Amino acid sequence: MKLNTLKDLFHHELEDLYSAEQQMLRALPRLSQAATHNDLKAAFRAHLVETQMHALRLHKIAYKLDQPLEYRHCRGMESLIEETVELLREEADENVRDAALIGAAQRMEHYEIAAYGSAAALASRLGLQEAAALLQDTLDEERITDARLTGIAETEVNGDAAIALRA
Repeated sequence: MKLNTLKDLFHHELEDLYSAEQQMLRALPRLSQAATHNDLKAAFRAHLVETQMHALRLHKIAYKLDQPLEYRHCRGMESLIEETVELLREEADENVRDAALIGAAQRMEHYEIAAYGSAAALASRLGLQEAAALLQDTLDEERITDARLTGIAETEVNGDAAIALRA
């Protein structure tokens, strides 16, 4: 794909985001299964449902623009997920593992936040207001997920992990 115009770049970003979301759809069940705190498991399950909606929004945008999403592999998300899988292979106290899972999930969320912010800005600049609004909706949801993970870390998981360190 040549990136000669902002529209080209926007479509490239949509394809990258779609790949990232597809990878998250495969990773989130594993994160939920690996987590031990109930609120963390629930957060991962809830984000799985949201991620399905995110992928559908990307399809809706591409359909409205008559630009189908072709396969593009998001290596950024792939690397973040690979690091998380490596983390899950480590022997760890379950509370410490949950703290690590939150950190890994937040790195993925921050990647998506940056990507959705960029895509929404491009859509807005291109005058694609409906696309910009849909991307902003997803961006807002990604931020809420990030805040939810922070709350779980601060109110439950990190305290339990700190106790595990003293034992």
